[in-house]
Amino acid sequence: MATLDIKNIRKRYGELDVLKGIDLSLTDGEFLVLLGPSGCGKSTLLNMIAGLDMITDGEIRVDGRVINTVHPKDRNIAMVFQSYALYPNMTVAQNMAFSLKLRGVSVAERQEAVAQVADLLQIGHLLDRKPARLSGGQRQRVAMGRALVRNPSIFLFDEPLSNLDAKLRIEMRTEIKKLHERLGTTVVYVTHDQIEAMTLATRIAVMKDGAVQQFADPQTIYEQPENLFVADFIGSPPMNFIPALVVSGSSGPELLLQGDERQIRLPLNHHGRPGQLVDRKSVVLGIRPEHVTKTEEGPGPADRMIVEGRVDVIEPTGAETLVVFRLGGVDVTAKARPKDVVHKGALNKFAIDMSAIHLFDKETGRRL
Repeated sequence: MATLDIKNIRKRYGELDVLKGIDLSLTDGEFLVLLGPSGCGKSTLLNMIAGLDMITDGEIRVDGRVINTVHPKDRNIAMVFQSYALYPNMTVAQNMAFSLKLRGVSVAERQEAVAQVADLLQIGHLLDRKPARLSGGQRQRVAMGRALVRNPSIFLFDEPLSNLDAKLRIEMRTEIKKLHERLGTTVVYVTHDQIEAMTLATRIAVMKDGAVQQFADPQTIYEQPENLFVADFIGSPPMNFIPALVVSGSSGPELLLQGDERQIRLPLNHHGRPGQLVDRKSVVLGIRPEHVTKTEEGPGPADRMIVEGRVDVIEPTGAETLVVFRLGGVDVTAKARPKDVVHKGALNKFAIDMSAIHLFDKETGRRL
């Protein structure tokens, strides 16, 4: 295990800033997921930790030791690549033992290490096969085994599941989580899949355009997104965003939803920070689909507001039904139970849980 400290890391290619001052710190045994869309800089950062790419500014420390100029083979960091990167002319056992052979480890020690890791990953029956005779999931296990035999202080994973089919991805995701819990090794994992991030990470760094937008545990990022980008990127289906205006009401500030002919007002009660909800301020109302539900009932508690919207799309998924309707001039997705009666093309009643709403500044995108 090892600590990892990334201080003000920058990467430039000529005039192009790829990484713009990244600061992250991990304690022993943490599982960090670098999450973001393609081109945000997450793989570049991973390569810099591994020593495969040079740092323009800043420093990387492992257990307090600066490793900026340390050769990759001397960093005691193992990397699992997206493409597996197995040698096709070697057997599974030879692939797994190759790095130990390069380091001068004896044959007996290599065989013992390979046997232990093969037993851990349940690939002992594959040791005499070559990569061409393996399935995608088996190749991924071998790639992980090759990293494990080195007993590294830090594991790096670069989108390791992206080449697998949906069912196998779920299985391998579970195996990686079990492996981390068993070994307790520090992990840095790159993905653009927010489900992988939420299920695997102890902490997530959400990245966009070479900068970290939020660095926190998965539940905090889901429940308290720092800005519109994070709120939109995390969650499936994604969060609903409705343009609104803060207006004065009889019992305090209210939200006036814009874009509809009908005037829809939602009381804010205690939402927002003092001084931020000024009258006539343009905001974006964020509400996750699970907090918009189908209902036929009248008004309930103060934190539950009933609205009407015309349903355009109904998407049954088995366990639940996704319903798309118009509210505030935009499409809003709600979650309904399979037995709920939803009338397509007609006005339907929906309940909004006002205790679960998010407000964002329309100009800056920051959370209010």
